[in-house]
Amino acid sequence: MINISPRQLEVFVHVAVHGSARAAAEHLYMTQPAVSMALAEMERQLGAKVFARERGRLHLNARGRELLPLAQELLERYAEFGRHGSDDHATLSGELRIGASNTVGNYRVGELLGVFVREHRQATVQLHVANTRQIVAGMVAHHLDVGCVEGHVAHPLLETRAWLSDSLVVCAPPDHPLARRRILRPTHFAGARWILREPGSATRDLSAQALSRLPPGETVLELHQTEAIKQATIAGLGIAFLPEVATTEAVAAGHLKVLNTRFLDLRRTLSLLLHLRRYRGALLEAFLASLSR
Repeated sequence: MINISPRQLEVFVHVAVHGSARAAAEHLYMTQPAVSMALAEMERQLGAKVFARERGRLHLNARGRELLPLAQELLERYAEFGRHGSDDHATLSGELRIGASNTVGNYRVGELLGVFVREHRQATVQLHVANTRQIVAGMVAHHLDVGCVEGHVAHPLLETRAWLSDSLVVCAPPDHPLARRRILRPTHFAGARWILREPGSATRDLSAQALSRLPPGETVLELHQTEAIKQATIAGLGIAFLPEVATTEAVAAGHLKVLNTRFLDLRRTLSLLLHLRRYRGALLEAFLASLSR
């Protein structure tokens, strides 16, 4: 009979998420040999390998990818069993791994986490900020429990839920020729020097759609951070598409001007991503419920 312990499941999940026995050992406060032994024993009981070893890194093989969400579910159910059996069964604890795209992670983190953190002080939140493409990859690989990105994501393994409305604006420094015009038309953007987000960003995707409706210009910079784009725009290096929520203070201080581009549709929806095979335990359900309050 297979007798895999919760500790061995913990080791398996942490090695899968962190990619090495050493990193898993650090997170589990174990020695690396102990992690390796626990993993080897689990594989022995299963009668199959769950990792492929490549250049010192451990990558899930097909069997491992199939078993990972089951292992995560077993661990969460085990924790819920203990919580319901204790005197303080209403208190939620554990770790929630949230992936947020740049706009959400840097400018809407209070709306994303505020209610949940205040109501569940025993829970730990790990927030990973990256572009939408990276968040999707993390969700598919079960490295993240929930994602929050800009726009709709079409992936067969992921559910997309609308969360908040959002929009981009086109910004320029106040002394820019376009900033001096009271009325702007698409033709005024001919030859404009643009500062854009990197490919893989949802902001870049929406920017590209807008640029297709404008005369050709020049991309002078591609940057991975909204704040870097904002500062480059303030410095006069070009004009940019920026999340409206990221521009408020700079506009109020007179460092940026929002251009009147009513002829462009720059609206978008911030969306939650959930893995269709991911067990949604009490902690994840509590987080999702917090976003509706």
